[in-house]
Amino acid sequence: MLGNDAIDSGTVLDVDPWDEAVLPNPVALHAAIREAGPVVWVPKYEAWFVGRDAEVREVFTDWRRFSSTFGLGLPNIKREGAWQKPSVIVEVDPPEHTVTRRILNRVLSPRAMRDLRDRFQRFADELVDELLERRSFDAVADLSFRFPFTVLPDAVGIPAVGREHLVHYSTMYFNNRNPDTRLARESTAVAEQNDSMSWIADSCRRENVASDGIGAQLYGFADAGEIDEATAASLIRTFLGGGVDTTVLGIASMLHDLIVDRRQWDAVVNDRELIRNAFDETLRLWPPVPMMGRTTPSATELAGVELGAEQKLFVLIAAANRDPRRWERPDEFDVTRNTGGQLGFGLGPHFCVGHAVARLEAEVLLGTLLDRVERVELDGQPQRELSNWLMGWRHLPVTVVPR
Repeated sequence: MLGNDAIDSGTVLDVDPWDEAVLPNPVALHAAIREAGPVVWVPKYEAWFVGRDAEVREVFTDWRRFSSTFGLGLPNIKREGAWQKPSVIVEVDPPEHTVTRRILNRVLSPRAMRDLRDRFQRFADELVDELLERRSFDAVADLSFRFPFTVLPDAVGIPAVGREHLVHYSTMYFNNRNPDTRLARESTAVAEQNDSMSWIADSCRRENVASDGIGAQLYGFADAGEIDEATAASLIRTFLGGGVDTTVLGIASMLHDLIVDRRQWDAVVNDRELIRNAFDETLRLWPPVPMMGRTTPSATELAGVELGAEQKLFVLIAAANRDPRRWERPDEFDVTRNTGGQLGFGLGPHFCVGHAVARLEAEVLLGTLLDRVERVELDGQPQRELSNWLMGWRHLPVTVVPR
């Protein structure tokens, strides 16, 4: 129940974070929510929104008070159900989450990343050389999308034929975090018309994954009795559903900001040690997932505001990453910034398990570009992504000048 003190303190805002006019670039609205108060009630969705660094950290790290088991989006999946079986890594909390998290950490170990680097580098070389011959291309469709869309499914070991279903699936996966919208309905219709869910389910089966991929390793844990076969399939599905689009958008945003600010491009050219930092600084400013949902299992309090049981609360990652209480020059892109503490990968038990893969993809691709390209210039008007849950660029037309 929202108390009078909270109303008087300005923590009620009549806004719509899912308005299609807001979604392509929600930074301004999220900042307005952040500055209105530490915990803000949005009547339209009967949900709380938190945009300050301190409170976002508190929510992310205290899974007992702010649970993932009710779903990360607007629906309460315990009461309303879900369009697919809840993920065994995303929509669970400890101790169940600890088991699956530990397994994924072993599969995605530093040694595994070293092995993947060579495979990623080979494809990056081929891709960049191909695009250099063209000189002009879409840096999203032809580069930041094509690279993760190839190397991640290859690493997992799913079939190469039919991978367009991954696009239909992931678009539906993220848009249905708010199912009562045009974007959710349309993306669901596309996935259903193409029978994409069946393709995903079939591709994640033991008999259809390559013997040398991440998928086969996960089934190996099932053989060892650490998880069951259904859990292994769920881990593969979740890794694919959440790991492609987010990396695509993160890389695209990094490329955009490096292109429009030549000083930052030159800084990375002159110091390759800044490549990883450039990606993390991008995730600070333009996290591909700008907000994340939690639910209060029971009544609790946050920043002096009383929250009722089973109330939705959305942490605004993009707002916290630009919180002037935490960051100097928060709206500036600076590849030399100390990005420690940026929340683009989350925090706490649900810190993004695929962070090492995403960083590796960004490092390999940007490093390959820097080796072969003197400069990259915009060659048309960029277009932002339109999604209920993701933020970034849909089109980024560019021309490159080879070295």
